[in-house]
Amino acid sequence: MAKVLITDKINDLAVRIVSNVAQVDNLPTMDEDKLCEIIGEYDALLVRSQTKVTKKIIEAAKNLKIIGRAGVGVDNIDVEAATKQGIIVVNSPDGNTHAAAEHTIAMMMAMSRNIPSADLSVKQGLWERSKFTGVEVYSKTLGIIGLGKIGTIVLNVAHALGMKVVVYDPYAKAEIVEKSGAKYIQNLDDFWGLCDYITIHTPKTKETANLINEDTLKKTKKGVRIINCARGGIIDEAALAKAIEEGQVAQCAIDVYEDEKHVDKSPLIKLGSKAILTPHLGASTDEAQINVALDVANQVVEVLSGRNATSAINIPALKPQKLEAVKEFMELAENIAKIASQLSKGAIKDIKINVSGKLATLDISPLEIAILKGVLSANMVGINYVNAPVMAQARGIEVKISKSTSKDDSIEVEIVSSDSHTIVKGALIAKDVKRIVQLNNYITSIEPQNNMLLVPHINKPNMVAQVASVIGADNINISGMQVAQNIEKSEKSIMIINVDSVVEESTLNKISKIEGVDRAAYISL
Repeated sequence: MAKVLITDKINDLAVRIVSNVAQVDNLPTMDEDKLCEIIGEYDALLVRSQTKVTKKIIEAAKNLKIIGRAGVGVDNIDVEAATKQGIIVVNSPDGNTHAAAEHTIAMMMAMSRNIPSADLSVKQGLWERSKFTGVEVYSKTLGIIGLGKIGTIVLNVAHALGMKVVVYDPYAKAEIVEKSGAKYIQNLDDFWGLCDYITIHTPKTKETANLINEDTLKKTKKGVRIINCARGGIIDEAALAKAIEEGQVAQCAIDVYEDEKHVDKSPLIKLGSKAILTPHLGASTDEAQINVALDVANQVVEVLSGRNATSAINIPALKPQKLEAVKEFMELAENIAKIASQLSKGAIKDIKINVSGKLATLDISPLEIAILKGVLSANMVGINYVNAPVMAQARGIEVKISKSTSKDDSIEVEIVSSDSHTIVKGALIAKDVKRIVQLNNYITSIEPQNNMLLVPHINKPNMVAQVASVIGADNINISGMQVAQNIEKSEKSIMIINVDSVVEESTLNKISKIEGVDRAAYISL
């Protein structure tokens, strides 16, 4: 009989479900060494956020078939190590969707009607009706940044409350947004001044970090009210506090913070009734906690019974017979898709995939899924091999596949968006040697790595030295570099630089100011 280990507090209903197919040991959260001692005898592991499932633990898990995370995030699990070991990692991406949406609406209403302050006043024996006069949301305009599942629920509730809704989401199609009854705003600069309320429903990425900052707050309608139940760091808290103190922003309602371990140091704390603050409660409902536990428990049962998981986030979720033929191309496919997505601008309309060599004779459906995952995960969280096709379809993204008679074993991804046309091509030049061989009009041959810097520039002497000088001054190590010439315009070249660490925006700005350099771009894989 299979054995399942649960190391964090998970609802008892989940334990009962798994007990139908396996022996379950429900133990307290333990450290790495202790878990390594016992994990070898188990077929499945269920955790929440407390247990850190490290590479060392995974390598010690000789019989492990599945790791279940009762929640959305899998930051506490080394997914790469699990994938290499052939272990399925599953989560529950939808279990707290309604909870997070409801909390957003609750925060908006509590802020509008001054409920926390009024409650405190009455409990102090006071009766200050005039002091707590609020505002109605009826006929006001709610601006939604990010129209995923949570944002869509918020949109529907807002409509029921009689609100107008405008949406900014560069990865959604205008017709899909407008079909939901909202107005699609293509340019973010046009978005800010339309909104009486702004709510955020997007992951924190390099594009969304500090999206609401001193400059963007100046563009908002005076007296706007801002809600964030998504991710900390999307709002510059100091800039928001300043805008509230100066009257540009009337109030805010915040559930997530830049530094949740030291939230007492947030400048929002001192704003009193103008800031409604809660301790990351978006998913904290009885129902959400039960939903995520049951979801993951059922997936564990499916896998231990020889069937497929529904929310697997890594390769073993794909059919083994299809995967076997193309598995050596999976990582390359996902990486070139990530690069293409990060270089693309605007709402994605079409993804064109062209394969050649032996791939032209194979079923490449696993590669299509890997490419969709790469394209979407560059700007969204929770994307996996199971939900990537569904999420792409929901955004109206059309995938077109073609096959070439060329002899090279290559994959080309072409993204057609509202504002750009991007081509990235990758190839295996030996059994395990992966290379990026084309970036738009540049023919290259560089290894895809976690941190890459692209520097388009005029083809003239001393350009490489100037860029390298900036990179070195910012204490960033270069591990590889290639300069490629534009095949259409000989006066233009591009540096493709592999570096050992993240390149901050400040470094990109310095490089972009070098005479002859176009806008530098950082690519994260």
